[in-house]
Amino acid sequence: MARTQPMDPQEHPFELRHEVKRLNGRLDYIADLLNRAEFKDILENYTSPKKRILTNFMAGLSRGLGLSVGTFVVLGLLGWFLSLFVDLPMIGDYIKELQDYIKSKP
Repeated sequence: MARTQPMDPQEHPFELRHEVKRLNGRLDYIADLLNRAEFKDILENYTSPKKRILTNFMAGLSRGLGLSVGTFVVLGLLGWFLSLFVDLPMIGDYIKELQDYIKSKP
């Protein structure tokens, strides 16, 4: 059954106070979530083109540097690992040729 008239505060004062407390609790919870999510900082970042450009530039620089260092480390470890197999009969000849080719380049 749907109510057609608003609730009279004199008739049910406890229910209204309880409802107001519940809504205040929910609003406090939402405000706390927004503070923890640093919503203000996120909003400032997206409304300021200078901050967005600087942030994206720094992110790109970091990714590029990370990829370069990561590639260097992986290829270095792979080269070291392959150098352990130089003494093997068939694989060793191929690796030796590869090492000689690398050393011959200035």
